[in-house]
Amino acid sequence: MTVSTPRDARLRDLEIRHLAALRAVAEEGTFADAAAVLGFSQAAVSQQIAGLERAVGMSVLDRPGGPRRATLTPAGRIVLRHAERVLDRLGVLGRELDDLESGTGGRLVVGTFQSVSVRLLPTLIAQLRRETPDVGIEIVPGELSPELAELLIEGVVDVTFLDQRVKHRDVVVDVVVHDPYVVVTRPDDPVLGSLRQGGYPVTALGERPILGPEPHHAHGEVEAWLSQRGIIPRYSFRTNDNGSLQAMVAAGLGAALMPLLAVDQTDPGVVVLHSWPKMPPRDVYVARRTGATAVPAADRFAAMAVELGGGRLLELASSGASATRAPR
Repeated sequence: MTVSTPRDARLRDLEIRHLAALRAVAEEGTFADAAAVLGFSQAAVSQQIAGLERAVGMSVLDRPGGPRRATLTPAGRIVLRHAERVLDRLGVLGRELDDLESGTGGRLVVGTFQSVSVRLLPTLIAQLRRETPDVGIEIVPGELSPELAELLIEGVVDVTFLDQRVKHRDVVVDVVVHDPYVVVTRPDDPVLGSLRQGGYPVTALGERPILGPEPHHAHGEVEAWLSQRGIIPRYSFRTNDNGSLQAMVAAGLGAALMPLLAVDQTDPGVVVLHSWPKMPPRDVYVARRTGATAVPAADRFAAMAVELGGGRLLELASSGASATRAPR
């Protein structure tokens, strides 16, 4: 247990201006020159040194008077050594706050979900690091938009991707991309031999096993759209792991209903097609906090995300049923 001394109590009266005055006198040599550097009167500098000496309980400067330079006492040298550290740390603090305010520094915590993490986030992180290399970035993964939205509202993340719009007074939301739902099937699927309008007929989806993600908002809208057309998907496998869904398609377990961002279009074991008629897309959003808790770097990150998505509909190549193209 540390025992407090009378000097400890006096040192609590130390102020930053006292330390700055000591450093200025030590560097400039006279109270008049120190006053000129600090922008104070000579009397103000004398008062600050006097306040410092009261707090320390010892003299910190020898004052020879006349044109001769003031010199540090042994106590003054000790105090100046610590004053340098304090003032230097304050300088670092100021620079870090300036960087945070301008969005070129600080820490940015990004919420994301699987398909965005694979298809969009790496490009965004690389671009942000080129523009603002001093911004520290932390990634927080999630599965469902309500979970990620709650993390944003609670301040756990500064910016997050969502596939469901959130309404909150302290949150601003922008559309990143319209992500179409597609049918992922094997190249030997017999339906491919009778395609019409270049898409997979939705009527065939009600006649075979279907694979898809666990129930959630965006997928529920697709199921509602299919139900309006008398099609009730018969699921043989459901998971939120996109790679597992695609692997099960290639293994012949059934056709998958997936958003295009979730699909690895370079996989030779599957064919990726729009349905006919086309299923409704899911919208991918980027959301960030506003007000006093907002992080400036989050604004730039969100703007970059919108620029990357461009608000455009992701498309498949049109040169044949089995052709694919990576998402833009």
